[in-house]
Amino acid sequence: ANASNLKNFLSAVRLAHQGTDIGALPLSALVPAKTSEVEKPKTKMIITSRRDYPLTKNFPYSLEHLQASYCKLARIDTRVLALKQLRKLDLSHNHIKQLPATIGDLVCLQELNLHDNHLETFSGALCTSTLQRSLQFLDLSQNRMKALPSEFCRLRELVHLKLDDNELIRLPFKMGQLRQLRFLSAARNKLPFLPSDFRKLCLESLDLFGNPFEQPHPLVPNIQLKIPLTLLECAARATVNHRIPYGCHLLPSHLCEDLEVAKTCQCGRACLSSFIQITVTMNLHHVAHTVVLVDNMGGTDAPVICYFCSLDCYSQFLDRYLQRNA
Repeated sequence: ANASNLKNFLSAVRLAHQGTDIGALPLSALVPAKTSEVEKPKTKMIITSRRDYPLTKNFPYSLEHLQASYCKLARIDTRVLALKQLRKLDLSHNHIKQLPATIGDLVCLQELNLHDNHLETFSGALCTSTLQRSLQFLDLSQNRMKALPSEFCRLRELVHLKLDDNELIRLPFKMGQLRQLRFLSAARNKLPFLPSDFRKLCLESLDLFGNPFEQPHPLVPNIQLKIPLTLLECAARATVNHRIPYGCHLLPSHLCEDLEVAKTCQCGRACLSSFIQITVTMNLHHVAHTVVLVDNMGGTDAPVICYFCSLDCYSQFLDRYLQRNA
C-alpha cells in the first residue's frame, strides 16, 4: 500500500493500544500501491570504481550477484558478509590481503572471483565451511599464494578453478578428490612437478603453461623407506588400507592429519612417512580433453610424483620401465 497511508495506519494502531476512543482514530481505507510505485527486490549490483562504492548505506539484502571491482578494498566489507542470498561475488582488482573465515557463512555462494588481489593464503577453515557444498567457480589468479591448504580438496563441488599468476610451488596433495572439476588453469606459477593424485582428474580443459617443471628422474629415487617398518607406520597403513574409522575422539589430531594425507603406492596400498618417491612423465591428455602447451616447444608432458610402499613395488616398476625403454 501507499507508504503514507501505512504510516497513518500504524499511528492508529498505536493510539488504539493506548486506549483512544475508536471514533477518534484516524482510520481510512488502505489503497493498494500501483505496480509502478513498488520497487522490486534488487538482485544484482555492479560497482567498478571507488567513487561508486556505498559508504553510508547498506547493500540490499536481496542481492544475489555483487561485483565490487577496482575499489581499492583492503579487506572484505562486513556488510557483504551479511548478504545471505549471494550466489556470485566478484571482488577482483582490489587490494585484499586476507579472507575472513565468515565468508564461509554465505551458504548460497556458487562463484567467488578474487582475481588480481594481494592474497598470500587461502584458509583451511574456508574449505571446511558451507563452501564445500556450494562453491563451483573459484578464481584466485594473479595473487601472491605459494601453496594451498590440504583441506582445499574438500571443495568437492568445484567445476572451474583458476590459479594462474601466483607463486605456487605445489598443488594440493589430494587433487584427485575434486571429482567435479572440469576446468583448471595454473599457468605461470613455480610448480616443479604435479602431485600423484593428479592422475585421477577428468578435465575438459587444462592450462599449466609457464611452470618450471623439472626433468623426471624415474631412475633416481628419493628413498624414505625405513626397514623394518615402525609400528606407527604399520598401524597407519592398516588403518587406511582397511578403511578403519578414526577421528580426533580416538586419535591425537596430528595423527589424523597424517592419515588424511596418506600416499598411495602404485600397487594401491597406502604409505605415510616410509616410502620411495620418484618423478615420471605423464602426458596431460590422459587427464584433460584440451591441453594448453606446457612450454614453447609444443610439449604436453609434465612430471608427476609416484610413490612406492616397498622395494618390491619399486623393483616391479623399474623392470617394466627398463623393458619399455630397452
